[in-house]
Amino acid sequence: MPTYLKHMILLPAALAFFFALPAFASPKSIIRIGAYNFPPIAMVDEDNQAKGLLGDLLDALHTQQETFSFEVIHTSPRRRHLDFSNGLFDVMFFENPDWSWNHDDIVFSAPVLKDEEVYVALKKDNRDQSFFDNLSERRIVAIAGYHYGFAGFETGSEELTRRFNIELSHSHRRNLKLIRADRPSVAEVAIVSRSFLNTYFSRFPEHRNDLLISEQVDQTYQLRVITRKNGPVSVDTIESLLQPLIDSGRYQEMVREHGLQLPRNIAGAN
Repeated sequence: MPTYLKHMILLPAALAFFFALPAFASPKSIIRIGAYNFPPIAMVDEDNQAKGLLGDLLDALHTQQETFSFEVIHTSPRRRHLDFSNGLFDVMFFENPDWSWNHDDIVFSAPVLKDEEVYVALKKDNRDQSFFDNLSERRIVAIAGYHYGFAGFETGSEELTRRFNIELSHSHRRNLKLIRADRPSVAEVAIVSRSFLNTYFSRFPEHRNDLLISEQVDQTYQLRVITRKNGPVSVDTIESLLQPLIDSGRYQEMVREHGLQLPRNIAGAN
C-alpha cells in the first residue's frame, strides 16, 4: 500500500484522539477557601495545608468529585473580613453571621456545625461557679480577633483592653498553660471552645482535675459556609458538594471525631 494511503487511513483516528484530549485533560475549577487557626475546626500549616475538621472535609470533597479542586488561602481572625472583601478567597467554612460580616455582600448556607465557648479557671479550694459571675473583675486571656459574647462580639484590642483586664494571644494551649501556672496577676480566666477542651483533655487527661469549667457558656454558635454574592462559586454549589458526605454519614463521623457537634438540621444530630 502506498505510504500516502497509510497516512490517510491513520489520520482520522489521530484527529479523533486529539480532539478527545481536552475532555479528559480539562483542569478542575479552583475554589479558594479562606482559613485561619480555629482549632480543632481549622488549622493552617506552613505549607498552606488545612488541618483539623476543615482539612479532613476538603480531602473528602476532593476525593468524591472531579469538578473542583480547593486552594487554601491563609488569613487571620482579624484580617479575614478584609481579605474576603478584597477577593483573596471566595468561600469560608464554619463562620457565624454575628461575627462582623457584612450581610449585604455575603450568602450564608444552612448551619453545618455547632460549638460553644466556656470559661476556664484553675480549680482551687473554696472556688466555685460564682468565680465566673463578674468577668470584669478577672484577668482574662483570650484569642486575638475572636468574637466573644461577654464583650458583645467586640474584637478591637484597644476597646477590649479599655473595658476589660484582658490579654490577647494566638493559642488556646498557651492560655490554658497560663491558667495552670497559677499566676493570677497574668491570667485567671481563659475562654475556650468546648471542642478544643475535648481535644485538650483527650491528650492531657491528667489536667482535667486541675481546671474549673464554667457551667454557663460565653456563647453557643451555629457555623455556616459563606460565599460572596455574585461570586465565582455559590452557596448552592457548596451545599451540593457537601450533601453526599452528609447522606453517607461521613460528614457526621468527621464532626464527632473532632469533638464537635452537629446542628439539628443535619441528620444524625443529637
